[in-house]
Amino acid sequence: MSKKRTPYNRKARHPTGQTLTQERPTGIILRPVLNTGYSNGGASAEKQAMRGYWPIRSSPKSDVDVNLNILRNRSADMAINSPVGAAAINRYRTHVVGTGLVPSPCPDYRLLGMSPEEAAEWRRHTKAEFNLWAQSVECDLYRKHNFYDMQDIAFISSIVDGDAWAAIKYRKALGDNPYTTKIQLFEASRVCNPNTYSLIGALNEVEVRNPKNGNRIINGVEINTDGAVVAYWVADRVPYDPTENRNIKWVRVEAFGRKTGAPNILQISHEERPEQYRGVPILAPAIEELKQMHRYSTAELTAAIIKSYFTLFFKTKDAAKGLPNALPEAFGENEKVAFDQYTFELGAGTMNELPPGYEVQTVDANRSLSTFEAFVNALIAQVGAALEIPSEVLLSRFQSSYSAARGALLQFQAVAKKRRIWFARDFCQPVYERWLAEAVAIGRIQAPGYFSDPLLRKAWSRASWYGPTMGMLDPVKEVQAAKLRVDYGFSTGEQESAEITGTEYEENIAQLQAEHKHWQGNGLNYPLHQNVKTEEGGENDGEK
Repeated sequence: MSKKRTPYNRKARHPTGQTLTQERPTGIILRPVLNTGYSNGGASAEKQAMRGYWPIRSSPKSDVDVNLNILRNRSADMAINSPVGAAAINRYRTHVVGTGLVPSPCPDYRLLGMSPEEAAEWRRHTKAEFNLWAQSVECDLYRKHNFYDMQDIAFISSIVDGDAWAAIKYRKALGDNPYTTKIQLFEASRVCNPNTYSLIGALNEVEVRNPKNGNRIINGVEINTDGAVVAYWVADRVPYDPTENRNIKWVRVEAFGRKTGAPNILQISHEERPEQYRGVPILAPAIEELKQMHRYSTAELTAAIIKSYFTLFFKTKDAAKGLPNALPEAFGENEKVAFDQYTFELGAGTMNELPPGYEVQTVDANRSLSTFEAFVNALIAQVGAALEIPSEVLLSRFQSSYSAARGALLQFQAVAKKRRIWFARDFCQPVYERWLAEAVAIGRIQAPGYFSDPLLRKAWSRASWYGPTMGMLDPVKEVQAAKLRVDYGFSTGEQESAEITGTEYEENIAQLQAEHKHWQGNGLNYPLHQNVKTEEGGENDGEK
């Protein structure tokens, strides 16, 4: 038996039970609602500045993938031929990876049932084993670079091309290196849709289908019906390479191993949209400004050079006795010059003879450069803002106060740290985990439960990655700040050593101990910090 529904009055009721009605005030004419909210601002269709402004935000496939080739080409050109573009790329590489991110193994010793001393010993041994592999060219499939050099190449590719790619392969161990894990870096343009390139370039097919399973392939990335990445399509050479005339062949590489679930290919990128599968070059928002700024700087440089030239034009009435004959009479045989009647050059001290009937009309070379620096600096500030690089850092020019300079460095250091975390997450840590799996499998590192329990494997695989230091504008102030952070438990000696000097805390302690003994062995007192208590005195002993 169905329940009887109680009819409700659709009119709003006051808590007292009195029905409320809205009456039209007398003397007021109701008009349609116009220009409310964004409709009177960014969404306005009436304002003069907005009438012709109708951009369309479409899918990542339309917004990104369709334009990826030209963005990648222009970004590479700006990174090579634009001083400001090259400066931006170099600032990122210097502050993010530097000479390479160094791992600090930090297993979860509490979960693993280890003592701090056992964990410290395991860390030292693991790091030594990793450097045996990472500091050798045997980690590179091409046997050209060690792991830290490969980081530099991968990072540059990721920000210039939008993403970088690395394949993890295994080859026979050679020499004194016992590991078979190899890393292969390859160009981002090699990851592309199969059969979409000809001898003249791309055919602009952003999406194709895998004929065997019906999966979509978007710019070389194969996805299933859920949108999950299942494979990558890699060409055997860079497309549209004018030095190659052989046909392109594609290989389908599954994204993850069927048994291990570990990644076979690493994509180093940072996407900004939910359904985006390829990265965008970091210079993309500033390409137009960079190109126009380069053209403007080149034009001003050319104008300044022309203005600096002092060129003489000679007009002769007698064609038979021109400049080549007149100069030796005046200055001697050594003053003869080559003469082309219809060739004129501008240059420092250049002398040109005009044929009979020609006259020189002066060109106004007055050009004021008073606004050049201010205008270019304003453009550089805009470019830096788009790239999250303060103009002081971008130009490596610190002309303001200590506080302003340090603020700029700290701001960019935060950006560099963010990208360092991304890069370590996408490249360094996956490589470390693949190497560690092999090291445990061949018995060179002991890690009980590594292959039997995923939680234990994660606990053994934890590592921190430290990169280049920011540098110190005022070492005294910054060391004091670091000491306070350690004293109050906000940081550790290991972290401060890595971030301030880029050194290992434990190695510093061991080296200081050895140096202390050396001083004592030579009858000298090792210099101590003035606030350290000694047997001879208390705190601040000897301080005036």
